[in-house]
Amino acid sequence: MSGFRLGVDIGGTFTDIVFLGDDGRVITRKVSSTVDDYARAIIEGVNDVFAEKGLNGGDIGEILHGTTVASNAILELKGARTGLITTKGFRDVLEIRNLRMPRLYDLAWEKPPTLVERHLRLVVDERIDARGNVQVPLRREDAVAVVERLLAEGVEAIAVCLLNSFLNPAHELMIKEVIAERAPDLPSCISFDVLPEIKEYERTSTTVINSYVMPIVSKYLAAMRRDLDAAGVTAQMLLMQSNGGLIPDDVARRKPMNIIESGPAGGVVGAQALARKTGLPNVITFDMGGTTAKASLVENGEFTRAVEYQVGGGILMGSRLLTGAGYMLKVPAIDLAEVGAGGGSIVWIDSGGALQIGPHSAGADPGPLCYDMGGTEPTVTDANVILGYINPDYLVGGALALNADRARDVFAEKIATPLKLSAEDAAFGAHTIAASNMIRAIRSVSTERGRDPRDHALVAFGGNGGVFAAGMARELRMGQILIPPSAGVFSSFGLLYADVEHHYSRTFRYLVRDIDLVAINEAWAAMVDEARAQLEKDGFTGDQAEIRRFAGLHYEGQTFELTIPVPDRPLEASSLAELEHLFAEDHEYNYGHRAGPEEPVEIVNIQVVGRGIPDKPRVPETVHPEIPAELERPQPRQAYFGPEVGWMETPVLFRSDLSKLRNGPCIIEEYDATCVVPPDATVELDGHGNIAIMMRPS
Repeated sequence: MSGFRLGVDIGGTFTDIVFLGDDGRVITRKVSSTVDDYARAIIEGVNDVFAEKGLNGGDIGEILHGTTVASNAILELKGARTGLITTKGFRDVLEIRNLRMPRLYDLAWEKPPTLVERHLRLVVDERIDARGNVQVPLRREDAVAVVERLLAEGVEAIAVCLLNSFLNPAHELMIKEVIAERAPDLPSCISFDVLPEIKEYERTSTTVINSYVMPIVSKYLAAMRRDLDAAGVTAQMLLMQSNGGLIPDDVARRKPMNIIESGPAGGVVGAQALARKTGLPNVITFDMGGTTAKASLVENGEFTRAVEYQVGGGILMGSRLLTGAGYMLKVPAIDLAEVGAGGGSIVWIDSGGALQIGPHSAGADPGPLCYDMGGTEPTVTDANVILGYINPDYLVGGALALNADRARDVFAEKIATPLKLSAEDAAFGAHTIAASNMIRAIRSVSTERGRDPRDHALVAFGGNGGVFAAGMARELRMGQILIPPSAGVFSSFGLLYADVEHHYSRTFRYLVRDIDLVAINEAWAAMVDEARAQLEKDGFTGDQAEIRRFAGLHYEGQTFELTIPVPDRPLEASSLAELEHLFAEDHEYNYGHRAGPEEPVEIVNIQVVGRGIPDKPRVPETVHPEIPAELERPQPRQAYFGPEVGWMETPVLFRSDLSKLRNGPCIIEEYDATCVVPPDATVELDGHGNIAIMMRPS
């Protein structure tokens, strides 16, 4: 029997589990998330597979995990009681923020509460200037006093962020030493270790977030490790980072800021691998689960990364250029747009009589009406059951029985009757509005960035991605849609494609034409050595340790920078003009213009990414998802495709039935997902097992 790698992704409604064998065998499970203890659903799902397939913990060689534990702690303000030590005069940086407003004309909008209460934000009298010189030395007795005061307040973690410490960390290191002496077991971090970069609010916020979630993540991972060991699964656990790379669980405990948005990243990594395999350079990913829908862009085979993002800022309500609603985290992350439109999103009527979708969700408990688990509000899933898109009898291979009659009755009472519509027209309206909300997310990563969606294929996954993909593609005039195998658990499957990655950065501010070559090459070399040492600890040496260098650049006077790749070799005087040219090209590509050659370019930071290359491909060339035996041959059923088309007798198929081209309408049912092909589309399997839908020109 082959060995297996295990991918696990926790969502708001379902926890997805994927076993991938060395021979390409794929076993999947979709179980309801256990919100009170997320690990419980994982262990129960894994044990069920063990019992059914005759496996044991020794068959698992590696565990890849995407989790929402850290982000939930921030969203629910349930992180550790955290203290902050900062420079005198900078106590309120977290409160002042960066003055960006998410709603320009909303005078009633209030900033979210700070993660550190003001009485737990203490200052020390010290000062390091903008060149890293000590102007006011920090006295050790002052450091001891503030640490003792925070300990007396009963803090559970301490963050330290002093002015200009990214240039000279001597004072932060002194405080770190004092904390280790006075409270050696207390979680703490200093900004020089977390984010040695310029910009006070971003650096302070990131350091505080890291401290705030550190005890929560550490406790969760320790419990997860304990439960896995009890189940006989002793393999190494790697966590998905927000940037799309993996890190060992011990690194995640020290720097949990890197796994805040780990959940959505797996699907984008999987879509990138799919795009490369199928020869599609440009795709838009669409991931719709039970709570939210997310979109991202893969361009020229690479996904895009943001250099910073907001945590807990709510869903996309308009342009993504309007930020400031959440907590700033300045770490690389896959660039995602998210809307509150999932299968569990609640359908409601506002005070003006207009139909609305979300952002509130029924979640996993109680779930949609049709789950018959105590839900009282109609949801998007209930609308899709009424429309005939989702099997009215069960989901996930029969594991979840549905009460379609209750969904129709309550939907009619609360939505259709007040709007004076038939149940199917009200349900179709809800379906259309949900699709429109999700189209906004796709446009925000495409048209708002100067990219034409018509030049991209749509890769749709998640339990509901295939239900909405064709209708959305029609509106966006996208001709090609791919639904990958195991689409409903594709975010978990994507984890299996990811590589171990470690990211390092440091502020290094010079005009490019005036760079101190010796200093920058020494700084880069130090980060390269740090990356190689960590990769060696992870088991990657020699050619298995790939090093990539990047530089953050902007025109002098600009506030934000663009990150461009730099050759992995010492910088020379002859390459400075090339560096400016590469930046100008990237600036024109992203913003549509470039400055003249006389405009000076400034380097803001330098970065290193160390990636571990495995000795064999992480995923076999061919994979074979298992079809659960309990799935019976489905019967055709009536499906509603809007008032212009009406109800149609619609064949219900398996993925294997698509070996030849078929005309819509049809519905493809699988254990973990459903795909709806409308009448104006054709569908077949491509050479890689993907459901390929082509929209007919209108």
